[in-house]
Amino acid sequence: MKTEKRLHGDDGENLAATYLKEKGYKIIARNYLTKLGEIDIIALKNKTLVFVEVKTRSTASFGGGIAAVGPSKQDRIAKTAIEYIKHNKPTFDGVIFDIIAITDGKAEHIQNAFAPRGFTF
Repeated sequence: MKTEKRLHGDDGENLAATYLKEKGYKIIARNYLTKLGEIDIIALKNKTLVFVEVKTRSTASFGGGIAAVGPSKQDRIAKTAIEYIKHNKPTFDGVIFDIIAITDGKAEHIQNAFAPRGFTF
């Protein structure tokens, strides 16, 4: 059984996926999980592979969702992204990492939000 927190997160991820689709992104995976970590949404936009971290918050207190994606979280996302690329061999021209912060049902999309240290593919 899912906790209330997990259900809240699922709602945010669903909202983020809908938002991305409306902006012309093609969702190719959701909740991609490896032993290294999880990526909430993997999408393709104009031949760019986009790895999206979704943070859902009730309020913007304590910096909101964007502040929750620090260097260690970015590193886990990058390592998981490399695993996804190696395993699935998608066709793409570039890679970016986005964050979508959902606060009070509204999406704030930060494109190319971070460049992980040492990320190569």
